[in-house]
Amino acid sequence: AEAVKWYRLAADQGYAIAQNSLGACYANGEGVPKDYKEAVKWYRLAADQGYARAQYNLGWCYRKGNGVPQDYVLAYMWYSVSGGVAAETQKKSLSRVMTPEQIAEAVKLSREWKPKEQ
Repeated sequence: AEAVKWYRLAADQGYAIAQNSLGACYANGEGVPKDYKEAVKWYRLAADQGYARAQYNLGWCYRKGNGVPQDYVLAYMWYSVSGGVAAETQKKSLSRVMTPEQIAEAVKLSREWKPKEQ
């Protein structure tokens, strides 16, 4: 609970790392009740700033339907934006249950994505 207090102070000031950490607290029920919608809110704020870990976490939420409707296209898109080996593994796994059209749409969305201005 003490960590959540400090994460929230920093997150409210726009610090992406703190926003992602606060999202993880909500996703895991650490120091706060588990609340995937609240987790998504904080992940999205950090992801919109270009914070890769939050982008990966959003991909996971969309893949599982935690706090958002399950959407493989958006999951794949967020994994693509986040980059890294873990994201590539997730994309490979997702590609087994997606159509070529869905993958093409996800790739298009990831190429069009840009961080929001602060």
